[in-house]
Amino acid sequence: MNHKPRYSVAEFARRGAQIYAQAIRPTLESDNKGRIVAIDIESSQFEIAEDVLTATSRLFARCPEAQPWIVRIGYPAVHRFGPRITAAKRT
Repeated sequence: MNHKPRYSVAEFARRGAQIYAQAIRPTLESDNKGRIVAIDIESSQFEIAEDVLTATSRLFARCPEAQPWIVRIGYPAVHRFGPRITAAKRT
């Protein structure tokens, strides 16, 4: 298995975002908010799980040569950096 990237970071992002926006978000976002989706940017195959490792492992099991793009469903980033600010802390 060759898990080395075959695309530039910009091309990965373009392809991953396009597949997510067109094929995955419309059907899965409302019921899976917060879960992880691993998308093969070449075949558009994807796997959903509670964490990155599980989602990518399942994707590689189905598509050994996958080039995975990872998205946290319903959020702008997979991981959060810094403190979490809640409504109670803002007031």
